[in-house]
Amino acid sequence: MQDRPQVADGTVRSWDVGEGWGVIDSPAVPGGCWASFAVVEVPGFKQLRAGQRVRFEFDALDLDGYPFTARRVEPLLD
Repeated sequence: MQDRPQVADGTVRSWDVGEGWGVIDSPAVPGGCWASFAVVEVPGFKQLRAGQRVRFEFDALDLDGYPFTARRVEPLLD
């Protein structure tokens, strides 16, 4: 049986549109959570912006030096 991912709210620290990935900060993910455009739940072009609030599912899986990896990211309404 696979462990269920954890869920938290956070803020996008940075997002590289050209490379299609960014980092989310939250107390639940010390050191940051790596996120790919492929897991962003928005219609059309999948991107986020620095400072944007999000709810995300994540695993403790190191990627590119970040100790957590997002499985799903959903922007929150401001």
